[in-house]
Amino acid sequence: MANRNITLSLPEELVRKAKIIAAERDTSVSALVAELVEHLAGGDEDYEHAWDREVARMASSGMSVGDITWSRDELHER
Repeated sequence: MANRNITLSLPEELVRKAKIIAAERDTSVSALVAELVEHLAGGDEDYEHAWDREVARMASSGMSVGDITWSRDELHER
């Protein structure tokens, strides 16, 4: 799919925060906006693809997803 340029008008503080988030994720503000709009529009990703992408991101940061060994009730015991 071809890309098109659009112009957005955002508060300066929001743009600053978006640039920080983009840098932390090693991406661009344009890619962040595209991801958000795609998510809001329903996107073409299914849950499994999104999960695999997040697991890969965590792995590249030295994190991992382990087995769930607890139940919801155990987490909320008082």
